[in-house]
Amino acid sequence: MLNDLTTLLSEIRKCTHCSKYLPLGPNPVVDASPESKILIIGQAPGTKVHESGIPWNDASGNRLREWMGIDVDTFYDSSKIAIVPMGFCYPGRGKSGDLPPRKECAPLWHQKLLDKLPQLKLTLLIGQYAQQYYLKDNRKRNLTETVMAFEEYLPIYFPLVHPSPRNQIWMKKNPWFEKDVLPKLRKIVKSVIESN
Repeated sequence: MLNDLTTLLSEIRKCTHCSKYLPLGPNPVVDASPESKILIIGQAPGTKVHESGIPWNDASGNRLREWMGIDVDTFYDSSKIAIVPMGFCYPGRGKSGDLPPRKECAPLWHQKLLDKLPQLKLTLLIGQYAQQYYLKDNRKRNLTETVMAFEEYLPIYFPLVHPSPRNQIWMKKNPWFEKDVLPKLRKIVKSVIESN
């Protein structure tokens, strides 16, 4: 299983499928192990992550780790956590921030990866693109309502808003997220990581 996954990850990291659309060129950022228990599906790398090749190596990652209640070593331990964004490469800049993840990545690679992650117990769906792809018609009317109804998707999925500093206004408007959702997220993450 490990060799299979190593081969697949190597194949993904060499992917040039969307090259012509990527302003900084391809640099797929993904990490997983056959032992991974938690899967984080976010949007796509930003410029900082594109440069470093380290997923969530930015302010959003710092906040996500705080939300999950884990340290950097645990976060980057692939035997505990797999990181598979909706789009593996930096998609470029739009009018109000980064462009959406490229639509080619998930259909091309996600199922192949999931098939090699037999120990997964929880998947964090971060942001609208991950929720749209995985929850499909089970989503609520909008991202806020989907996140508010997070318990409906457990134990498989845990939908979250993106931890970007840009979402500070959303956090202020939705104090229930910090009060009700984050303590449950931390409790579940701890339980999954400590499980056999």
